[in-house]
Amino acid sequence: MKKLLPLLAFLSLNALAQQRPNPFTNWDRNQDGKLSPDELPEGLRKNFDRVDTDKDGFISKSEHEAIFNRAAQALNNALTPQGIDAKRDIPYADTENPRQRLDLYLPKKRASDKPLPVIVFIHGGGWKGGDKAGGISQVGRFVSSGNYAGVSVGYRLTGEAQWPAQIHDCKAAIRWIKGHAQEHGLDASKIAVWGSSAGGHLVSFLGTSGDVKSLEGTLGKHTDQDSKVTCVVNFFGPENFLTMVTQKSTVDRTTADYPEALLLGGRVQEKQEAAKEASPVTHISPGDAPVLTAHGTEDPLVPFAQATEFDAALKKAGVESLLITMTNGGHGFRSPELDQRILQFFDKHLRGIAAEISTSAISVEPRK
Repeated sequence: MKKLLPLLAFLSLNALAQQRPNPFTNWDRNQDGKLSPDELPEGLRKNFDRVDTDKDGFISKSEHEAIFNRAAQALNNALTPQGIDAKRDIPYADTENPRQRLDLYLPKKRASDKPLPVIVFIHGGGWKGGDKAGGISQVGRFVSSGNYAGVSVGYRLTGEAQWPAQIHDCKAAIRWIKGHAQEHGLDASKIAVWGSSAGGHLVSFLGTSGDVKSLEGTLGKHTDQDSKVTCVVNFFGPENFLTMVTQKSTVDRTTADYPEALLLGGRVQEKQEAAKEASPVTHISPGDAPVLTAHGTEDPLVPFAQATEFDAALKKAGVESLLITMTNGGHGFRSPELDQRILQFFDKHLRGIAAEISTSAISVEPRK
């Protein structure tokens, strides 16, 4: 780890864990697909000979990726709590695409000999960024207890593919979990999904579309399995693209390159049918998975009204919905009280432990 981190001195550890940005293109000033010593930041030139493994006087993209991925792997290992067995970069869609991989986290010491319920985390990033590497920071505490297994899912981003590729990937990952449940001692009938922002959208979609065959996709070897999930924890996810485009936000949703436009391949205003199909609220029906939503009242990116609309539509359909208002919260928040309620929600729906889960508002400090 100490040998690898100097190569990434320009990055914070948190940024690497969450998004793993890759600077190769920015450094390659003449765009010839390789890096000469003078193209590297001065502080990294001392590492040139070690990265240039074929000794041709240049760092190729593959050489750069190799050292970058080794550093990311080392960081992932450092972030994984003791007592957890991490199985990373498992292909779930039967492809070589590095985005179509998942990380599986298993407790080294299980609380019982029963199959473990699974908590699946799906990252945010506006469908155009983010990485599954950050999932361990969310599911790790549950896995460490010995009561749960954890999974963090990667998916294709909008720079590579448009909707519905993202949900097809997520559904393929759920089917993979079910197809490999016996192998890893998992309970295929008890799967929770949890996501934030774009990930909140995708887990909400998983919760409402398990009975929509036209959106299932055909990826992977486990098409004999379904993608239904047991419960959903949604952090500030977009739920209705058609209403969100009219709601107050710091995102300019009149342009051609706001996140939902990049996802759909065009502005919501001009892609209304696609926008409707891609909205979780469209697919709500009785029997959908219970949902716990946490959303900040001061969210500048995804308006709080998205949460209230989703909550009302779920309740109208007779679906259990818990909306926890994060007073003063922005696009992201921390709260020990919220953490406790999420644990109660998982324990109730995945382990059968009865609980009265409060939906009273939680006040958090506004972000500076």
